[in-house]
Order: sequence, then structure tokens, then C-alpha cells
Amino acid sequence: MPTPDEALLFYLPAAFDLGAVFFFALTGALVAIRRGYDLIGLFAMSFISGLGGGLIRDGLFLQDGPPALTRDWRYLAAVAAGCFVGWIMGSLLERFRRLVAILDAVGLGAYSIVGVSRSLGVGLSIPAAILVGVINACGGSLLRDVVVREEPIIMKPGQLYVVASFVACATFVVLTLRSGLGAQQSAAVSIAAGFLVRMLAIFFDWRTRAVRPWWDDAFGIGGDAGKE
Repeated sequence: MPTPDEALLFYLPAAFDLGAVFFFALTGALVAIRRGYDLIGLFAMSFISGLGGGLIRDGLFLQDGPPALTRDWRYLAAVAAGCFVGWIMGSLLERFRRLVAILDAVGLGAYSIVGVSRSLGVGLSIPAAILVGVINACGGSLLRDVVVREEPIIMKPGQLYVVASFVACATFVVLTLRSGLGAQQSAAVSIAAGFLVRMLAIFFDWRTRAVRPWWDDAFGIGGDAGKE
């Protein structure tokens, strides 16, 4: 791999990074509890949700050495903490889903920027870097849904989630490569942009919709038109 370009790299503060892993892991723990899993299933769901995106980023796309979770024990500790809090306070947290969604939105924007910045830093093209940024942020939820044999929620019509990650990544690329701002300043603005899109989607229920053939939408033709 090429030598990373330090000017394009953004590093999350350790507390913020571990906090994001914790909240992602907590969402996985809540899924496990709702589905009646045992302790192993609880940890597995938390691990996949909290660290799955980073594993895909490091192992599949960047391949720049051992994944971060293997170099710092605190990542696994954050996952374990998410398991514990989910186990102790699961029923209470279910009543505050919007609060959990808000905390998740902060992590979504931050992890999007971590992924895209590291990808740009090692020389990936702009489209590839944005793709890795989105996967870094959303890959955990994708793997979680696959493991529990559900259609991945990020692929179905619903509140803007992947779109918010994409906005954060694209904003970072534009600001870093075109505006002359440093990585840290660009990251702050980009995280805020992704967070704003996600919050607007939550509070105003902005949603994607199912794709239909363009011809049907343009001319008001029913999906079953022409069938006997």
C-alpha cells in the first residue's frame, strides 16, 4: 500500500472513538435481547454492530496491517460494556429509542469520516474512498442483519441513514480536496452535516422509497399494467 498522506487523515479522539463503538455495540445488544439470544449471541451481536464496519474497512479494502481492534484492547472492552448496559438496562433503553438514535447519529457521521479519510490517505480514488467511508459507518448494521437472517435494513425503504453517511463523506472530500481546509476542520463540518441530515430524517420522518420502473412513474402506469 502507498504511504498514507497525513494531511488527509482524520483521527477521532480516543474517548469519542470508543464511545461510538459502545453505542453501536449497544444497538446490537438490544437486537439480541429482543430476539432472545443467550450471552454468546448477545456478545456476537454487539461485536458485529460495534466493530463490523471497521473490520470490513481494514481487512477487505485498506489491508494496512492488523485491524485496529486487535491492536487496542479497549475496543473489545467497549463492546463488552455495550453488552453489559444492554443486558442491565435493555427494557429502559427501549423507551428512549429516539435518544439512542441521536447518539447513533453522532457515531454514524464520525465513522463515515474515519473511513473516507483513511481511504484517501492511502491513495484510493474518490468514489472508492466514499464507498469505504459509508461501509465503515454502516457495515456493522449490514452484517448484523445478515447474521440474524433479515433483509438488511439499510437496503429497504426507510429513514435516511446511508444517505446521511454519504453526505458526510462527500462533504469531507469536497472540503479537504477543494477548499484547502485541513482534515480536522473538514471533519468537524462533515460530521455535523451527516448528523444534521440524520436528525432531520428522524424528526421529520424523511424516508427513501421503493424503486419502481421509471416508465411507470413517469406515465402513471401500474406495476401490473399489460399483464393478463
